[in-house]
Amino acid sequence: MNHTTQSPDRWTVRSRNGAATAAPPPDHTASPRRPASQQWAAWAFLSPVTLYLALFYAYPLYRNIDLSLRNYTVRSFVQGDAPFTGLKNYRTVLDDPTFAPALLHTVVFTAVCLVFQYAIGLALAVFFNQHFRLSATLRALFLVPWLLPLIVSASTWSWMLNSDSGIVNATLHAVGIGPVHWLTSPTWSLTSVIIANIWIGVPFNLVVLHSGLQSIPTSLYEAAALDGANAWQRFWRITFPLLRPVSAITLLLGLVYTLKVFDIIWIMTKGGPADSSTTFATWSYQLGFGNLLPAFGPGAAVGNLLVVAALVFGLLYVRVQRKQALS
Repeated sequence: MNHTTQSPDRWTVRSRNGAATAAPPPDHTASPRRPASQQWAAWAFLSPVTLYLALFYAYPLYRNIDLSLRNYTVRSFVQGDAPFTGLKNYRTVLDDPTFAPALLHTVVFTAVCLVFQYAIGLALAVFFNQHFRLSATLRALFLVPWLLPLIVSASTWSWMLNSDSGIVNATLHAVGIGPVHWLTSPTWSLTSVIIANIWIGVPFNLVVLHSGLQSIPTSLYEAAALDGANAWQRFWRITFPLLRPVSAITLLLGLVYTLKVFDIIWIMTKGGPADSSTTFATWSYQLGFGNLLPAFGPGAAVGNLLVVAALVFGLLYVRVQRKQALS
């Protein structure tokens, strides 16, 4: 039988014939801690990002929540002595007759823009993925709407859709169609801003989806072609499923952007006529800054509703991505 004797610095194993052999001592030491200098270096690299998020995200969000929970006037906004009112501003917003139309317009504006921006962007991405001559040049030209300042894009669309001198009505008149009051009719105002926002958002979808297409191996398409799959079957069975992660982040970013669109609507229609193109973004601005007696509290409350909506969709996206990673 083997006998084992233990010394303070090593272990000795004695065999049956009495020969003793030394064995290495077990490792009871814990993993070495990170040096303090490395910890300070890590905090030094994180501090600019932390400071940026605190100043430009956390603090404005805190101030907006505080505005929505107090009865701010111009005087109290300067002096900082606004009384606390709780959820009164939110009840005021919910009871306002503008709430239901603004909610409907926000949903319609966001949903229609997302669907058409994604569909057109995906079609263009598949088209430019064929790498024909001048494809890179044409793809770069499609980025122009995305690179232009929003005030320029909105002003251009306002001129094009002008009822009297716009190029759109001039074209319609040339083919025998009467003038359409795009910006001054309650029937067409929301459609006008939707068209302009789709035109602005298509290049973003094109760029992101085209980059996603580049990561799909061409061998999959070659194998599908050898099996007799046509172009539509290759798209539906290969391209679309493999683009789901890229499509999800594209739609999420598009949703967050579209929810807060203000410039296009305000420059083109100012939410009118008769609130026919008012969304939560323009309504929040009207309440807070569009009147001689600004309602800071209700305006902040409407803005917080947009923040909550974006946060809910962001959490849903994270949950779906986590389920896909676990499956």
